[in-house]
Amino acid sequence: MELSGQTVKVNKPRPVNLDLQTIRFPLTAIASILHRVSGVITFVSVAILLWLLGLSLSSPEGFASAANIVDSFFVKIVLWGVLTALFYHIVLGVRHLMMDMGYFEEMDSGIASTKVSFAIVAVLAIFAGGLVW
Repeated sequence: MELSGQTVKVNKPRPVNLDLQTIRFPLTAIASILHRVSGVITFVSVAILLWLLGLSLSSPEGFASAANIVDSFFVKIVLWGVLTALFYHIVLGVRHLMMDMGYFEEMDSGIASTKVSFAIVAVLAIFAGGLVW
């Protein structure tokens, strides 16, 4: 680096880790990343679900067509995934709001709240499976 004719050597030893296999995210980071992913899934699925709702409300034939679409095994799995993503987004969103209010900010309490949130989402995912099937 050069400053007004003088050469200054900057020696900052920075950790360099190019092996992505060795990077381990904490549980709280994984929960935060998955919260964003579930938000995208929820946002995209709203368009599909609104189309399905419009089809079912268009006419008796449209309702029968929508019912036939929802009876498919693949569509039931997709609906279960959408409901699970929605439940995940809601539960972890409440956790994020509580963190904004000053709770669960330490690493130990943050990990504990993440584990509790995952357990709640697991129960709600089973409930969503019961709704879909």
